[in-house]
Amino acid sequence: MTDREGGLRAGGSHTGDEKAITRIDAFCDAVPRRRARAEEYGPLVLFVTEGPGWQYYARPRQGSRDRITVARVREVRARQRELDIPQSFEWIEETAPELAEAAAGAGLDVAAHPLMILDAPLTRTTPPAGVTVREVPPDEPDLARVIAVPDVAFGHPGTSTGPAGPAERDKLAAERDPAGIAKMRELLATGHSVLAAAFGDDGPLAAGSCQSVDGVAEITGVGTLPSARRQGLGAAVTAELAALAIDGGTHTVFLSASDDSVARVYAGLGFRRIGIAMIAEPG
Repeated sequence: MTDREGGLRAGGSHTGDEKAITRIDAFCDAVPRRRARAEEYGPLVLFVTEGPGWQYYARPRQGSRDRITVARVREVRARQRELDIPQSFEWIEETAPELAEAAAGAGLDVAAHPLMILDAPLTRTTPPAGVTVREVPPDEPDLARVIAVPDVAFGHPGTSTGPAGPAERDKLAAERDPAGIAKMRELLATGHSVLAAAFGDDGPLAAGSCQSVDGVAEITGVGTLPSARRQGLGAAVTAELAALAIDGGTHTVFLSASDDSVARVYAGLGFRRIGIAMIAEPG
């Protein structure tokens, strides 16, 4: 890759994977533009959410661009601090291989995650008795508890079971900003986001979401309460989201796995690794 060249570097995966990565990279730029203000800083673009809702990341600018440097990353970090938003950068390693070094040089911790696409017939899983997996409608009365599930899950990372469960979920749900809940209902009603969850006797136990643009869909934020892990609920929710995306006309379904063990679960559903999803954040 030259200093003024965006896009995939020479070498790497076969043509089909390169095209898929190009589509995914365009998707990662398009989704935040529907909900946030874009501020460009040379080869980087920062997405700033106005009002309630998810705070987005900074990422490489689409198209031809200058090489990303430590100074540019520091410039964006300063703007993020000024706005009091997360100092987060997300990108695909194959499209901007120099950003990992620049981000680390700017004082960020850089993490790599398997980037996977659905590349085989979707394998559906059967949830355990007493559990129902379904799409969450905009008027879902349990919405606050549904979206609190991944927060509990990611607050207790890994795949092992643990004591955190419905009580922790309900505490977080009670603390939710009503404006944020209203924004989520709006996103679900307009189809800008799709939410699915596994429900048991104690309410939602696993949940995740999906966003689609121009035939590409990303499954994100799939998490299971630690007390309900090791029952295949996360896989069942992921399969439900993938099926909903396919039924909606999507031709490329992708996700990022947190680690290799989770990637193996997704591989069992029909996903295949094609690249590396990168995240850089303060330590």
